[in-house]
Amino acid sequence: MDRAVKDRIAANPSLGELTAVFARIGVLSFGGPAGQIGLMHRMLVEERRWLSEGRFLHALNYCMLLPGPEAQQLATYIGWLMFGVRGGMIAGLLFVLPGLAVIIALSAAYALYQDTSWLTGLFFGLKAAVLAIVVEAVIRLSRKTLKSRFLVGIAAAAFIALFFFSLPFPLVVLAAGLAGFIAARRGGQSANTDSAAMELPKRPTPLGAVATLVLWIAVWQFPLLLLWVFSAPEGLTVMFTFFSKMAMVTFGGAYAVLAYVAQVAVENYGWLKPGEMLDGLALAETTPGPLVLVLSFVGFLVGFREAAGLGPVTGGVIGALLVAWATFVPSFIWIFAGAPYIERLRGNPVLSAALSAITAAVVGVILNLAIWFGLHVLFREVEQISIWPAVGLKLFWPVWTTLDPFAFLLFAVSAFLLFRMKIGMVPVLLVSAVVGLAVRFLVAA
Repeated sequence: MDRAVKDRIAANPSLGELTAVFARIGVLSFGGPAGQIGLMHRMLVEERRWLSEGRFLHALNYCMLLPGPEAQQLATYIGWLMFGVRGGMIAGLLFVLPGLAVIIALSAAYALYQDTSWLTGLFFGLKAAVLAIVVEAVIRLSRKTLKSRFLVGIAAAAFIALFFFSLPFPLVVLAAGLAGFIAARRGGQSANTDSAAMELPKRPTPLGAVATLVLWIAVWQFPLLLLWVFSAPEGLTVMFTFFSKMAMVTFGGAYAVLAYVAQVAVENYGWLKPGEMLDGLALAETTPGPLVLVLSFVGFLVGFREAAGLGPVTGGVIGALLVAWATFVPSFIWIFAGAPYIERLRGNPVLSAALSAITAAVVGVILNLAIWFGLHVLFREVEQISIWPAVGLKLFWPVWTTLDPFAFLLFAVSAFLLFRMKIGMVPVLLVSAVVGLAVRFLVAA
């Protein structure tokens, strides 16, 4: 097919069509950011041709640059392109709400029954399957993103910086963007741009941009006022403040967020155990919507355990909603305040190259988490070895005698079903959960 014909966009949809499609996306968006982005690309670019390939990738690169859930931000961005703030709100909310409802229900079941043997076995199987899904996400995103040796080098450098030196992700992503910018200026790196016709948004006035930013920040922090007015337990206020700060500094989507929360919420605050963090990710993998919904699982457990006077389940629901608000509202801020400017940079090859380099760095982030996650799933003990303390060089190394053979076997079977048999993610999760449950019962017997 001729490239010009392939990139030609169809007429803009009606608001009802937009709502119906994103409602479907919200219900079907399993598989983490790689699967969700692929679903949106297929439904919006290939099937309906609501926007061009180049415009889709430009929006994706900008969302990869932002802290928070990039897939939900991409949905909000596309909705905003179609119908402004109204469309962005519809698309962004429909992408999140189905999964949020499910994760709250599963969190309640977990908090009430996590000590039972059947639930332990269920999560044992889910964790092994989740590891295979994370590995698949690395492979799929790498194939779509790393189109040159330069971008492969960026991804490798990001992985080394994170895995061996534990450098802050904002520093890594900024360095990647700077490298892409410099390489493009020197003619060593290019980015795909397109000229598909689509009306550019009006340039906001400085006063209008500031007003938009202030309004959404006030909306974002409004729950703090409610917590103060109703004299809510201090634990909820501390939690909302923590996750508000987290939303500003966590980049790379749910996989990067997991490592951050596991370190701070588990080690510093003692809100939950490391194993519970992995259980939360397994739960989030079984629900539609962004994987960062795992944070609402954390919020539920905090509210369940610390919201004295509200009742455990009520406190848990409030905690989950507070974390979801703190996590997802900033995504609307970034899109509504920044997208009008980003859209006008779409034809700039230098800045587009910088965004492409940032996307490559995110591949290194996900690879870092895949290894970290795999070590903790397959081995009962993992040590941190300091190799060169002067420069911060260290390494996570498993205690090989603590390898769990059942976890390794379940991981291998899940990977085979996903990679070779091309079976969908949900059936693989169900099979792993049932097998894990059976294994735990047999071991206990």
